[in-house]
Amino acid sequence: MKTKIVFLGLLLALFTISCNKDKEENAITSDEAMANSKIDIASDDVSDIVEGQFDATMENSTSGKTSGIENAAPNLPACVSVVRTPAQGTPITAGTLVTKTITFGTATAGCPMPNGNILKGSIIISFTYQPTATSHTINYTFDNFYHNNIKFDGNKTFTRTLSTGTNIHPIVVMTMDMTATFPNGNILHRVGTRTREIVAGYNTPLVFADNVYQITGNWTTTFPSTTVQTSTITSPLMVKMSCIAVNKPLLVQGVITFVRNSHLATLDYGTGDCDNAAVFTLDGVTYPITIGN
Repeated sequence: MKTKIVFLGLLLALFTISCNKDKEENAITSDEAMANSKIDIASDDVSDIVEGQFDATMENSTSGKTSGIENAAPNLPACVSVVRTPAQGTPITAGTLVTKTITFGTATAGCPMPNGNILKGSIIISFTYQPTATSHTINYTFDNFYHNNIKFDGNKTFTRTLSTGTNIHPIVVMTMDMTATFPNGNILHRVGTRTREIVAGYNTPLVFADNVYQITGNWTTTFPSTTVQTSTITSPLMVKMSCIAVNKPLLVQGVITFVRNSHLATLDYGTGDCDNAAVFTLDGVTYPITIGN
């Protein structure tokens, strides 16, 4: 099995929008947009880690990891420990339930990831080992888990399948139901789905720069005021790893549409160029913005 991991958390960077409409009651404010982005970053970091651990077991059912996976998954630094049941070193047969507890550093210091995010606590994943299956379900939950001092509770389920035809590649559908508690006490609840697939570069597992990912999905976020905001990827998001070479953001194309009460906003990432320009539109008024990498 070939695997490539993308730190999409690095791609959906925080952005600041300066406009008078931010101050309107019930509008989509910049603070809430930033909170949403922080949840996106955490969700993508967790997704990368979980998928990497699943692939590690599928490639080597005895140790649960291979040198190839370790080289392709730099999201697991030395301060991360993984405990597997059945234990590493025990051969796994088809139909065995596998559980992995991924713990990040200590309860006080946590574990700094290569992308700069600090994780604390544990993620517990479980799946049934079926090496010949074309579809797998992976469940995971949080145990006192923090991402950059934001506490996450809840669970997700991955359904991982391989496409058919000549361009075979993995398609991962993520269903999510999670609660994020921020340091200031604000609690946001997110429910939805997100589909990620690698549409180019899968057949060259040792070359990371040629990867291109496509992302679709939709979700709702409930804010402390009980206001519900709907987010939908209305034009597929495209991620080009080759943009690393020019030190530009990797998310280069696609549109996310936000709906809240009577307000409509979109974030347009462009047409595929490796640049840091995007366009935010709120209630028909457009604002050029600069995204980070």
